[in-house]
Amino acid sequence: MTDAPSTPSLEALPLVQVRELKKHFPVKQGLIIEREVGSVKAVDGISFHILPGETLGLVGESGCGKTTAGRTILALYPITSGSVSICGIEVDRANKEELEILRRKAQIIFQDPYASLNPRWTVSAIIGEPLHVHKLLPNEKARIDRVHELMLLVGLSPRLINRFPHEFSGGQRQRIGVARALASNPEFVVCDEPISALDVSIQAQVVNLMEDLQDEFNLTYLFIAHDLSMVRHICDRVAVMYLGVIVELADRNELYENPLHPYTQALLSAVPVPDPKKSRVRQRIILAGDVPSPLNPPSGCRFHPRCPIAKPHCAQLIPEWREITPGHWVACHEVK
Repeated sequence: MTDAPSTPSLEALPLVQVRELKKHFPVKQGLIIEREVGSVKAVDGISFHILPGETLGLVGESGCGKTTAGRTILALYPITSGSVSICGIEVDRANKEELEILRRKAQIIFQDPYASLNPRWTVSAIIGEPLHVHKLLPNEKARIDRVHELMLLVGLSPRLINRFPHEFSGGQRQRIGVARALASNPEFVVCDEPISALDVSIQAQVVNLMEDLQDEFNLTYLFIAHDLSMVRHICDRVAVMYLGVIVELADRNELYENPLHPYTQALLSAVPVPDPKKSRVRQRIILAGDVPSPLNPPSGCRFHPRCPIAKPHCAQLIPEWREITPGHWVACHEVK
């Protein structure tokens, strides 16, 4: 699948450019002599771009490859094939100096605040580590002052600076992760379901905080999430992912009001509607079967075994990535 052709203005060149990105994990068998018997095609040829100051949402059900895509973009996983460019740096070809620049300019907020924080480090050490690694401040006093500032930004009291992660709630731990991601003054942040571990009452506060920080520092986000209503609130454009590939990409309002791909329609039909009258008359789309294994994905269109409008040729031919209306791209044989 190729990227949607774009002709950005000179003032708005993409900050992030992903072209035919693939990440396959080899599967091996044997105790003494290992042999490769296949590969899990977690990400299998995705392409998109993100403009400076933009938020691109990446949605799909569990196991579709969203998190793997985010980590591969930041070179936390080695790229199998394809290319990624962030802030003008080709990630797969970057030398040591370029990787150091990339590590400062591109950060990630991990999904699990329990696994992403070192239990032996205090909050001061966790948030202050990027400042130390990238040598951003001249002395220890300046580093502590910056850590205090970051804690206030994410709603934590600086009095907690010498506590350890186990002394915080899950929501507070995630705030620490957000502060750590912002410490190096990044331009691009991968947000891997950053609010999924937070209480509902706190989620809106964190999302509003992220929006305020984006406006203040012109941050660019790749926002990975399951909560489709939250994605519509915070994202400018939304890409829908299924079994390692992107099946639809459009402006948030266009996607939610006029979904074209059958998988997108099924996803959006599951979003709760606050109006009881609309909820009663709305048709829920129930997909048949389970998601196929990425170890052996279906031929042709990945979605055809579960698609309610699939035709025989859907199992044979890979659908073309087409622009149906300006900015609205879809990969489906049956969408006209």
